[in-house]
Amino acid sequence: MFDLHRLRLLRELKHRGTLAAVAAALSYAPSSVSQQLSQLEAEVGVPLLEPVGRRVRLTPQAEILVAHTEAVLERLERAEADIAASLTDLTGTLRIASFQTAALALVPTALGLLRDRHPRLRVHVTQMEPERSLPALQARDFDLVLAEEYPGSPNPRPAELEQEDLLDDPLHLALPRSADTGDADGPTAALRSLADRPWALEPEGTAARHWAMTLCRNAGFDPDVRFETTDLLLHRRLVEQEHAAAFLPDLVWDGHPPTVPLRRLPRGQGTRRISTVIRRGRGRHPAIQACRAALREAVALRRAVALRSEQT
Repeated sequence: MFDLHRLRLLRELKHRGTLAAVAAALSYAPSSVSQQLSQLEAEVGVPLLEPVGRRVRLTPQAEILVAHTEAVLERLERAEADIAASLTDLTGTLRIASFQTAALALVPTALGLLRDRHPRLRVHVTQMEPERSLPALQARDFDLVLAEEYPGSPNPRPAELEQEDLLDDPLHLALPRSADTGDADGPTAALRSLADRPWALEPEGTAARHWAMTLCRNAGFDPDVRFETTDLLLHRRLVEQEHAAAFLPDLVWDGHPPTVPLRRLPRGQGTRRISTVIRRGRGRHPAIQACRAALREAVALRRAVALRSEQT
């Protein structure tokens, strides 16, 4: 029978890419990881790694082993969830990763609900964009990830992850006040009117940047990107101070009235989807269920506040 600890090291290597990354994540010496994988090769009787320059990659036989290891770990996740469900008190640590606007608008309310209902549950929150947090979830660095999907840019959905939709967050074109010419000519014309303006966008390689570039090019121009950051609060401030135009979601206002002119986006491009993502087999864990319930309640409370604000 193969050693499960060594199989997990092989799986970690697939997800983290290098022996050094595996060693750093698990607080091992790289030589110890290499030795354990060499012993696994001896157990299996076939090569599991092959050199590619200064790195290594998994052989087809190693990929087979990793696929079976994923199935075993999923079963162990279910066992852990069943044991936790059998207890009367919710304890332990729940590790959450969230992108910025959800971390600001939803997570604090959810944390308050969790604290009141499960005071012995320790929640650890890390702000991280989905491009990094979803691979980290697969590598078992987090238990739950708040992720975003922009129109036409769906996140990869590996078989070992499960996604549950949380809310649709409207997106808008945010204009400096000096560039506000009204909305009579429609969303594409509003976009095109900003072709010569500076822009604040998220960095290259992000789904948000790809979506924004596609919008602008469909309107007939490449944006003059002067500011690149995942910090949407900085995007908002740059628009407020008339340094740039930007695309801003509703969550960036956190229930408060917008402070800059907002315009509609072209049909089919006006909403990003926010979801919670977990590893397969962990959905029945009481901590995951409690967290998802608290986040749904945070969304409902935010909607109720927004509705009251509209009525007054």
